[in-house]
Amino acid sequence: MREDRGVFTGIVEELGEIIGKTDGPESAVLEIRGPLVVSDAAHGSSIAVNGVCLTVVDLKDDVFTADVMRETLERSSLGALEPGSRVNLERPVRLQDRLGGHLVQGHVDGVGVIVERVPSEKWEIVRVSLPDTLSRYVVEKGSITVDGVSLTVVEAAPDSFTISLIPTTLELTTLGRKGPGDPVNLEVDVVAKYVERMIGARQ
Repeated sequence: MREDRGVFTGIVEELGEIIGKTDGPESAVLEIRGPLVVSDAAHGSSIAVNGVCLTVVDLKDDVFTADVMRETLERSSLGALEPGSRVNLERPVRLQDRLGGHLVQGHVDGVGVIVERVPSEKWEIVRVSLPDTLSRYVVEKGSITVDGVSLTVVEAAPDSFTISLIPTTLELTTLGRKGPGDPVNLEVDVVAKYVERMIGARQ
């Protein structure tokens, strides 16, 4: 899924807020407050919203507007957002930046659902359902992006996976606020998809 070109790391910079949404027959317009991510943005800039790369079409003070096409609404959880919803925001990585997470394209591969949360003393273990089409790309200790957050897979099962959320992630991202039954956007490691394609071509 592609709204615009951009490469991200899955390190959320800011917890933003949907302040307006206009639904159309084939698309939607989102107004999103994010003072940090708009500080150096311009018309045409890319910003990842819950892991979906969107294009800035308008800016006013600390709010940016983005058009969301029908394909994105159908293949991600953005269609369920309403005014007041909190969202994870990240600007594209620059070539001179350190890569704190892993390379993320902002192209959602599927939508999972939070199955359960198990709190521990310092962190929480969260289990997320996994669409059948993505199961082969998710491996223990591998990387996955959940609502735009770069995370390490703790356990990989055929129909789900678990992640461990540290206090910082719980506090500074939407993952600290979502519970069982809530949808999340998933992007698997693009390297795994390239490897599969190359092996398939050889065979």
